[in-house]
This record gives sequence, C-alpha cells and structure tokens, in this order.
Amino acid sequence: MQLSDSTITDLLLSYVDVPFCNDAAAPRLPSKSEVGELCRELLRIIFPGRLSGCLINEDESRRRCAEAANSLECQISRSLAVSGSPGSSAAALTKEFFDGLPGIRKVIATDLESAFEGDPAARSIGEILLSYPCVDAVTIQRLAYSLYEAGVQLLPRMMTEWAHERTGIDIHPGASIGTHFFIDHGTGVVIGESCRIGHHVKLYQGVTLGARSFQKDDEGTIIKGGKRHPDVGDHVTIYPYATILGGETVIGEGSTIGANVFLMHGVPARSLVYLEEGVMRILSKKSGEASKAGV
Repeated sequence: MQLSDSTITDLLLSYVDVPFCNDAAAPRLPSKSEVGELCRELLRIIFPGRLSGCLINEDESRRRCAEAANSLECQISRSLAVSGSPGSSAAALTKEFFDGLPGIRKVIATDLESAFEGDPAARSIGEILLSYPCVDAVTIQRLAYSLYEAGVQLLPRMMTEWAHERTGIDIHPGASIGTHFFIDHGTGVVIGESCRIGHHVKLYQGVTLGARSFQKDDEGTIIKGGKRHPDVGDHVTIYPYATILGGETVIGEGSTIGANVFLMHGVPARSLVYLEEGVMRILSKKSGEASKAGV
C-alpha cells in the first residue's frame, strides 16, 4: 500500500505537537532494546557462564566487562541528559558501578543461600540459579539500586522494568533490601520505591508492599517522593497475596504475616498476623495472646 504525502506529513507534524520520545530538538533517550541487552550482559558478568552454559576464561570476562561498561556509560549519559544533571560524569558513575560489583555479588550469594535454605523443593544452588525467577529480578534490582543511589535517573527504572517483564516481579530500584532476601515463586510481587526491607526476609507470590495514599498539593497534583511504602524488619516472612501499605507502617522483626492479610498499620516484633473467618488476628509469638482487628 502506498501512503499519501499528506498522511506522512500529518504524522511528522504530530511529532512536533506531541513529542513523546526522541526528536532532533530533545536529548536522546536511553534505548529500551539496548538497556535490555545491557541487563543480559550484566547478568552474564554476575553469573559467568550461566546464560551460555560455557566456561568463561579471563580474556572473555575482560572483553564482556569492557563492552558492558561502554554500553552502561552510554545509557547513563543519555539518562543524565534527560534528567538535566550536567555536573555528573557518566564515565565516573560507570567506574563507581563496576567497582561495586564484587560487593554486590557477595550480597547476591546470600540471596541464593537463603533461597536454598528456604525452599524444600530446591535440590541445589544451581537449580535456583538457573530456574528461579527471583534470581534475575532481585539481582537486576540490586544493580539498579546502586545506580539509583548514585543519582542516576530513568535507567535504573528501565532495568527493573526489564526484569519485571521477564519475571512478573516488580521491584522499584529505590527499594532498600538487606541480605539473604528470597521471593518464593514470585509472580505478582510488588515492592515500592521507599520500602526498607531488612535481612533474612522471605516473601511469597502476590505480596504487595505499597503506598496507602498519595499526598497532593493545593492544586490537587500528586507530590512526588516522600516515604510512602512500608518497612519490613529482619527475619520476617510474608505469605501469598498479603498487602501491606503505608510509609508509616513497620513490620517488626521476627514477624509472620499470613496469606491474604491486608495491613495499613504496623505490628510489633515477633507478631503472627493471620485471617480467621474474616477477622484479622494479631498474635504475639512470645505471649500467645491474640488481638482482633476487623477486616
């Protein structure tokens, strides 16, 4: 089919009237396809040989790191241009990121250990590494978090959304997550930007750590930023489809949150929260006494 000149002209004019993405007058945006390939390369660097099934020698590792660093620097540069951060150096941020990779790998090792210890179906670390969706989702989030903390905008979010599309696990790059973190099954998990999650935390599928409400200014516009999402203490387990909301909500250490629980307030350390015939009960693991809260 041959399109008319007027059809093409009208479309081109709409690029000026409604400039969604790249155009000659605006900074070049990061590339979704290139960011996706960057995420794959970073996973190859974190887990050498996993994606290809081949042993990786030193020369190959050096080549991959150099290529990934060039790609990362490019995408950081584009992100900085979009966010208006002229004082930041993409090269320096890239070096800082790669300098931090050995430490990130050590933390990821604790995640694998936690998954193996926390799932009776797991027969080996290799099985977890090769088949559990949380590995890619959490690893990419930890990598993106280091960029987020360094002040890079846009790119970290693109990285975690790439992982979200692949795994069904949606973790904002701004969420702070401790060591030994495990998401069992994982599909449908949502973790918000201002969440702070302690060490040795285990989540199941469908868990939401979200915002209770959004503050607005005098004109009714949502105020960006702020503490909107809950904190989760050390050694907490949250079972499937629990929803925990609010920036002031704190789940005390050692607590267990049962399946389908809906919480908009904190609970003390070592609490057991569960549903029984439509009533939410909060039981102290220490005393064995329960309180009721209407659901």
